[in-house]
Amino acid sequence: MKLRKYYPTIVLSDIHLGSEHSRTEEVTNFLKHVNCDRLILNGDIIDGWQLQKSGRRWKQQQTDFFKVLMKMMERQGTEIIYVRGNHDDFLDNLVPFSFSNLSIVKDYILNTHGKRYLVTHGDIFDTVTTNMRWLAMLGDIGYTFLLWLNRIYNQRREKNGKPYFSLSQHVKHKVKSAVSYISDFEKELVKLAEVKKLDGIICGHIHQAANVRYGNIHYLNSGDWVESLTALVENEQGEWNIVSYNREEYAAEEMQLSVLHYAEVI
Repeated sequence: MKLRKYYPTIVLSDIHLGSEHSRTEEVTNFLKHVNCDRLILNGDIIDGWQLQKSGRRWKQQQTDFFKVLMKMMERQGTEIIYVRGNHDDFLDNLVPFSFSNLSIVKDYILNTHGKRYLVTHGDIFDTVTTNMRWLAMLGDIGYTFLLWLNRIYNQRREKNGKPYFSLSQHVKHKVKSAVSYISDFEKELVKLAEVKKLDGIICGHIHQAANVRYGNIHYLNSGDWVESLTALVENEQGEWNIVSYNREEYAAEEMQLSVLHYAEVI
């Protein structure tokens, strides 16, 4: 049986609760298997854009996610910092907000191991989402369609014994404008960190996990929980890594726990 993995800091972003493509059960299960001093929810945790659509309802699995967060705060003393994103911009009228070990902010300075990181969702540096919200929402419709198509495509692949294949990630890497956008996005955030004389920047927004250096600036992106199922974790030495959720690994562990529980009962 595995012990809970401990990380001083964990960063999650782009869970998109409320979207039918959110991998809510997986991210909830991930959090059940970790301990941390600080959990940063870096934007687009709740997808207000999707919840505004007719027929969208809040589901039990989404409530379960927040129950796990409350347990982390109560039992582990975890500090939770919720950084607002563009899909959860309904929080604008609330921030900054602080209660007990929960904070809701627009951005956050993380001080760790003598280094300073700016934590921001990243949408403020996207002129489309900042200045032309209607166009951003149109793009969101296209992305949602691509995810729907991706699900149908992978259902067929699974029946034929083939591994998961991400259409949206494939498009991002093949379409020149998408590749250019990601590159420009990273460079703009790096420039901001340089201007503020910081050691690094931690973001989300583009659903592209990253752990790279641009000169003296450490650029970190936590990815998403729609397709890539990734998180940023900091170890006790202050080193950062990207971890990916492995369904088979967690399923095997749950089975082992069930067997041990059954053995104790009998």
